[in-house]
Amino acid sequence: MDVKVYPSRLAGEIRAVDSKSAAHRAIFAAALCQRPPELMIRDSSDDICASLGAARAIREGRGEIDCAECGATLRFALPVAAALGRTARFTGRGRLPERPIAPLVRALAAHGCAFSADRLPLELRGRLTSGVFELPGNISSQFVSGLLLALPALPGGGEIRLTSPLESAGYVDLTRAVLADFGIAVEDTAAGYRVPGGQTFAPPSTYAPEGDWSSAAFFLAANALGGSVRVTGLRQDSLQPDRQIAALMASLADLDAAKAPDLAPIMAVVYAATPGHWRIRNGARLRAKESDRLTALAACLKEIGADARVEGDEMAIRGQARLPGGTADARGDHRLAMALAIAACAAENPITILGAQAVNKSYPGFFDDYRRLGGKADVL
Repeated sequence: MDVKVYPSRLAGEIRAVDSKSAAHRAIFAAALCQRPPELMIRDSSDDICASLGAARAIREGRGEIDCAECGATLRFALPVAAALGRTARFTGRGRLPERPIAPLVRALAAHGCAFSADRLPLELRGRLTSGVFELPGNISSQFVSGLLLALPALPGGGEIRLTSPLESAGYVDLTRAVLADFGIAVEDTAAGYRVPGGQTFAPPSTYAPEGDWSSAAFFLAANALGGSVRVTGLRQDSLQPDRQIAALMASLADLDAAKAPDLAPIMAVVYAATPGHWRIRNGARLRAKESDRLTALAACLKEIGADARVEGDEMAIRGQARLPGGTADARGDHRLAMALAIAACAAENPITILGAQAVNKSYPGFFDDYRRLGGKADVL
């Protein structure tokens, strides 16, 4: 699906969709409960469907677990299935087979599991045992979150020892908060985290994820481009790292992508349409997203007339008052597609987004909300 978006000013109020990050964690925590809560997930997406399907397959002991294109699904499902001693074949598509999981596979293999490979497709055999798990903190915080979700299912719990500084620590904090909601305590240690043994999942009867700052960030950023948008249903005390979009809009500054990588696409658009010299720093992990997001993002910006270039693992952007517009390929990346739509708010001419259906991965209703706020978007 290709979509043509026109220069416009977004204004009005929308409700935040459910947090995909919180929902993923709740889905896999529920899969480990003897009596799972009723998950009150109002807003589905391709990624949420992937986690629901994977969690259901794990609970039912099915031999095939399809993770679709979702990194969180894969990195949470692997340790959870291992903790339950499931024998299963994991599959995925798109860029998922290229996304890193080898450190997680090695950590699980050191504690009772066997794998046919360290990337998809792979087969898992064996049952996870307690102990000390060593993981890097600078590749994906989802390795840590996945293990934290799984360790309470082991009689002796376990400890995670980080071998490098933890990036995107806010997502691990979110995991701990969801586990606390399910009655599980996680302790800090000098080198990482410990999950005491002997704990039992004790969830509430129903569980609803909080609103999603990651998706809301696109519309909140439109306010920096002349918009007047209010997004309801967001917790101001949320642990989601993308909550910092509020501070970034209040006092524009360069982005440290190590802390909030998912904000890189929309902040790059804001920078491109704001006169000055801007940088997105520490962007190495952007290369292992749904696209090589660092390179793809710079290419998208150039395709709509922005001045952006990649310098190592950073991006340098020279902002201008208006963007010329043009045609840009979303490259299968949902966050690039949404960022390009918001870029039309600062464009002189329409922007045609090739592959705009990528938004279905996280926010299928994005263009509906875009139109609700006064934006004009035509499917070609």
